Amino acid sequence: MFAQMMIPHHQQAVTMADLAPTRASDTELKDLAARIKAAQDPEITTMKGWLTAWGKPTDLPGDHSMPGMSATPGHDMPGMTSGMPGMMSEQQMKDLAAANGAAFDKMFAEMMIAHHDGAIDMARTEQADGRNPEAKALAARIAADQATEVQTLRKILDRL
Repeated sequence: MFAQMMIPHHQQAVTMADLAPTRASDTELKDLAARIKAAQDPEITTMKGWLTAWGKPTDLPGDHSMPGMSATPGHDMPGMTSGMPGMMSEQQMKDLAAANGAAFDKMFAEMMIAHHDGAIDMARTEQADGRNPEAKALAARIAADQATEVQTLRKILDRL
């Protein structure tokens, strides 16, 4: 379940990071977005590989793997979409895509902090309750890497 949940979670983070090169004005934020994409794209591939090897679907039941799509239209609560912590709503994703410059930078940092906090929670649950050593190791790496990125995002946000 961890991999099935983390794949769309990572896909949304990559979608958000893909917006930064053309919309962000802050160089450090652009660099961090590129690092987020560089880290999470291969993790998506790894998790899809595991699921395929285990004979499990790579999508959650009822999930169409559309980043930013809320499972409950009209009930878009910040950081809590599709039952996964930290997922952004469709409207939040549209708002981010429409923003530019300093407004984008602030929105991206705030949203990615919430997004990463959700991933960290999911990863900690996997570390505590998971059974597969590889998945638990990936969860530990995700929790550590994203905690560091949250600290960087907070510093960026503080100076914006």
